[in-house]
Amino acid sequence: MRAAILHAPDQVALGEMATPTAGPGEIVLKVRAATVCGTDIRILRGRKIKGVRFPSVLGHEFAGEIVEVGSGVADFSRGDRVAMDPVIPCRRCAYCKTGRENVCLNRQAMGYEFDGAYAEYLRIPAIALEAGNVVRIPDAMPFEAAALAEPLACCINGMRNVGVHLGDVVVIIGAGPIGLMHAALARRAGARLVIVSEPNGMRRRAALERGVDHAFDPTADDLGAEVRALTGGLGADAAVLAIGVPQLANEALQIVRKGGRVNLFAGFSAGDMASFDVNLVHYNEITVTGASALSRRDYETALNLLAGGLIDAGSLVTHRYPLVDALAALKEAEGGGALKVAITHE
Repeated sequence: MRAAILHAPDQVALGEMATPTAGPGEIVLKVRAATVCGTDIRILRGRKIKGVRFPSVLGHEFAGEIVEVGSGVADFSRGDRVAMDPVIPCRRCAYCKTGRENVCLNRQAMGYEFDGAYAEYLRIPAIALEAGNVVRIPDAMPFEAAALAEPLACCINGMRNVGVHLGDVVVIIGAGPIGLMHAALARRAGARLVIVSEPNGMRRRAALERGVDHAFDPTADDLGAEVRALTGGLGADAAVLAIGVPQLANEALQIVRKGGRVNLFAGFSAGDMASFDVNLVHYNEITVTGASALSRRDYETALNLLAGGLIDAGSLVTHRYPLVDALAALKEAEGGGALKVAITHE
């Protein structure tokens, strides 16, 4: 089969590799849609290394159709349309046992320890089926919309950590697909005012088109002053850093009110450090949280929101490429001219 194979940092090429077969307890999918994540770009550029193998196939946001079922698989059949939470917990470590499987000590993932979806076919290991990571999707649900359940589930985790309540003012720093998903979830949670900060004009327009109240350009606008003007001088109730620029952490702290909450959602490169005013946290009693991956519970919630049309994340896909143009898809995603890029398969 054809696949976009990662041979080393900065070295990915379309090539041929053995088509996977289903062993006991396994299934094989024909990949129908895979969306490009910013984390894939970080892996490609050598900025994320944990769990990464060479050679391997990236792609952890995907959906497809089952073409082969291994012995012992009773819950799925050939032809089923499915999507998958790509992060497989061990279900045995201290974190899994206390409901934090997203930070499982032994977690494995598609596109990392197991070959991912930038390929014609994908083998899903038995441990993923045993854990319940594979989920059927409705017949009417587009495959690319189902592929977006993974990033949406991650955003659900971040939203829970930052705690958005009825009537809150929420600021999202970064209006890429992740920032726009956060904005949509904040609105669903009852935020009265959703504000984004984004230097890319196309993305600011996309945010406004999707119901964001205000979209500011941090290169031209004083975000802190704008937020204070909209909140009677107090600041936002919550801020989400949806872009992996560590220097912006301090700005997030500066735009929330006393008792405010900040979530450092975006992934950062290994070794990234940031300086911030510790007195902002201390005297203003600001709560700072992180966000790591997703849980199976959040994944199914995300799929249900997408399937029910409650979150129109599917509209975030602005560019589509066939697998033979996977390298162009990665380049498009890295260039910032798209919202979400999908690699689609007939």
